[in-house]
Order: sequence, then structure tokens, then C-alpha cells
Amino acid sequence: MNTLTLEIPTLAALPTAAQQLATALAESGQTIVAFEGDMGAGKTTLIRALCAELGVGDDVSSPTFALVNEYRGGRGEPIYHFDFYRLDSEEEAARLGVAEYFDSGYLCLLEWPSRVASLLPPQRLLVELTATGPESRQIQLTIIN
Repeated sequence: MNTLTLEIPTLAALPTAAQQLATALAESGQTIVAFEGDMGAGKTTLIRALCAELGVGDDVSSPTFALVNEYRGGRGEPIYHFDFYRLDSEEEAARLGVAEYFDSGYLCLLEWPSRVASLLPPQRLLVELTATGPESRQIQLTIIN
């Protein structure tokens, strides 16, 4: 898979899309997943569904003010969820130690990754969300090497 497009006709189809995303993620071998999309496109909602698919039992919410939340997957492995929207600079992310998270080998889910573009590892899975209607979305998955 270099590029895969998923269609979500309604919110009820979100678990199926999350399952397809989890499969694509496993097949790609990527641990960095960059979620791009306009405000309200559904990045956090998709991450919540993906985490449920990965066995996270915790409440998954956007770490808008904390910048990073840590969850545990179904096998006890850490999953890191970042939201860089309110970040003042890439230097702030560097001080937070994002490189250590990215290099950990554990899954890192990034909202607003373009705000830390120069800090991103060269290899990652890009998930682009586009609203196509009130509840419908198109998701394009691309492996970046």
C-alpha cells in the first residue's frame, strides 16, 4: 500500500474505517501516524475509533492543552497521542522531548503534524481527512518514506 482511500458515508461506518486503518498501519510497519485535516474534519474522532480498535480502554480525548496523552493498547503497550495545534513553536515541541517519543518504537498519533514538520521522522503514515458532507468523510492513507 502506497496510497489507500477510505470512504466513511456516516459516523456509523467509523469503526469499519478504524479497523481498515489499523490493518493498514500493521501492514505498513509505521509507528508515526500524522493526521491532517481541517478543524472539525474528525481527526480526534478517528483517533478515538482507532484506539478502541487497538484495545485502548481509557477515555481518548484530544491533548490540546497537555500536548500529549498516553494510553495503553490491548497488549499493554504505550500509545502516544499528540495535538500540536496550540504549540507556539517547533522548539517548544523539541523541549517537550517529542524526538524521544518518535524514536521509542511505540505508536505515536499526531494531530496537526505540520506544526512540527521539521521534527517529524522521514518515514510515517499520513492520514488525510476531508469532510465530504455533514457526517461523511474521505480518508487518504499514504506511506511517506
